[in-house]
Amino acid sequence: MVRIGVGFTLGTLVTYAFGRLFVLPAIARVVAARNRNNPTIETAAQTYLHALIVLVAIVAGVVGAGFGGILTDISIIAAALTLVVGASSQKLVGSLVSGIFLVADPDFNVGDWIGWPGGEGVVEAVDFRVTRIRTPNDETIIVPNTELTANALTRPYGREQYRVSEPVEVAYGDDVELALRELVEVARADDRVLEDPDPTSKLVSFEGSSVRIRADFWVGDPMDVDLVTLKSDFRRRVKARFDEVGLTLGPPSGQELSGSVSVDVEDGLAPGVGRDGGSDGRYGDGS
Repeated sequence: MVRIGVGFTLGTLVTYAFGRLFVLPAIARVVAARNRNNPTIETAAQTYLHALIVLVAIVAGVVGAGFGGILTDISIIAAALTLVVGASSQKLVGSLVSGIFLVADPDFNVGDWIGWPGGEGVVEAVDFRVTRIRTPNDETIIVPNTELTANALTRPYGREQYRVSEPVEVAYGDDVELALRELVEVARADDRVLEDPDPTSKLVSFEGSSVRIRADFWVGDPMDVDLVTLKSDFRRRVKARFDEVGLTLGPPSGQELSGSVSVDVEDGLAPGVGRDGGSDGRYGDGS
């Protein structure tokens, strides 16, 4: 029993150490050299190669323990594979398949800024079951691969710049053109905003009691800029600037009432007077 344990341990550790220290780095360098513009392939190759090395190390441990003959029995191997597949849940298998599709997709790469119904951020790594994404708040979230392949992904921003869109509502009586110009000037005043492309502003829609406009401006790598603080600073400057030039920001909604009010007089009595000459309570007792 001791010989079996020692053989399995030595076979596993030696094989794993050799693969981890020599085989994995060598293959990773080759993959990186041939896929310089696709870091997703590089990280995925390292992940899958590491799993393969672990599997080979276990096989080497089985051989080192003296049970190599088992590996030549096709029926045993088939039964083991059936057990593994049967024990794996449908979601797990789906995540593995989804991960392969994400790795193979040339438009989905590590370092890309993506958006999906659950959030947005920069892709850090694509693993077997999940994708790791860093959010604008510098938080790493783990998203199942199936969620990314089952939903529409947006990547409207390049790796070197990120577009910020800030909607604003002004009153109908205000000078909308002035408001549009002021939004652009406020954006230009921020050193974090890129000069190329130049900030722009647009009239978006007519709401019930206001006109909705929007400022669009670009910043560099979104992970190098605190987007939360950037947006807060922009809104504060817009509020201060609109107050200076007399523009009403986000006017309150109004209600227009129409109709008529009628008063019925019973038996010739004045409204509010009861039959006994006292108040009937409709207009109070006058006290």
